[in-house]
Amino acid sequence: MKVRKPGFLNILLTSTISMSLVLFLVGLVFLLFFVARDMSTYVKENLNLSIILDDNTGKLDEQRIEKFLTGSPYAKSVDYISKADALKDHISSLGENPQEFLGYNPLKASIEVKLHEVYANNDSVIKIENKLKSFAGVNRIVYQKDMVSLVNENVNKLSIILLVLAVILLFISVALINNTIRIALYSNRFLINTMKLVGATPRFIRKPYMINSGVNGIIAAAFSIFLLGGVVYFVQNEFGISGLIFHSTNLIFVIFIVLLCGIVLSAISSYFAVNKYLKMHSGDMFLI
Repeated sequence: MKVRKPGFLNILLTSTISMSLVLFLVGLVFLLFFVARDMSTYVKENLNLSIILDDNTGKLDEQRIEKFLTGSPYAKSVDYISKADALKDHISSLGENPQEFLGYNPLKASIEVKLHEVYANNDSVIKIENKLKSFAGVNRIVYQKDMVSLVNENVNKLSIILLVLAVILLFISVALINNTIRIALYSNRFLINTMKLVGATPRFIRKPYMINSGVNGIIAAAFSIFLLGGVVYFVQNEFGISGLIFHSTNLIFVIFIVLLCGIVLSAISSYFAVNKYLKMHSGDMFLI
C-alpha cells in the first residue's frame, strides 16, 4: 500500500533530520554518563592504601598480612615495597638520598593496596584500617582521605546531573518525535479516513505507517550514531584519549539505546498519530 503523497517526502526528510538530532543529544548524554562513571572507577581504583610496617616486622608477619589482603574481597592489587625499594623510589622522585647524611635508611617497608571501586570510600577504608591494625608489625596506615571524599562527592554530583539531563532529554525527545510524526502524517489524514470508510481494519491501516516510521527511526538513529562516532573520533585524536575512556562495551550500549529510542519512539508515535485520525469523523478532517 502506498501511503505517501506529494510533499510527504519533504516532510519525512525534515522529521528524520529532527529525530536524528534529538537522538544524537540523547546518545551524547548517555555517552558522557558512561565516560564519567568509568573515569571515577579508574580514579577510585588507583587511590593507594599504604600499610607502613615496623622495621622489626618478621617475614612471617609480612606474609600473613599479604595473604589476608590477597584473599579479601576489597583488594584489587597488593604490592610489597621493601625498605631498599622505598629508598630507590624516594631518590628517583626527589633526587636526594637521605641515607647519605643520616647514615641509615629512614624509610620503612610497606604494602601498597589498591581497592576495588565499591570499597574506595571513607566508611569502608575505616573498617579495613581497623582490621589491619590488629596484625602484628603494622606501624600505621596511610590513605588519601580528603581525595577519597572529594572523588566520591564529585562523582555523585556529576552522576545525578547527567541522569537528570538524560531523563529531561528523553522527555523532550518523546515530545519532539511525537510532534514530527504527527506533522508527517497530517498530509495523509484523508487517505487514512478513506481506507477506514472502505472497510479497512485499524490494524491494517496502522501497519504501513508504523513500519515506515520504524524505518525512519532506524535512519535517524544511524545518522545520529554517525555523528556520535565523529565526536568520539575527534576527542580521541584531538586530545589523545585512548580506549581507557571510550570502552567498546559502552559504545555498543549507547548505539543500542539510540537505535531502540529511534525505532520504539517512532513506532509508538506513529501508532497514536494514526489512531487520532481513525477516531475522527470525516467532517472533522477539514477543521484541523
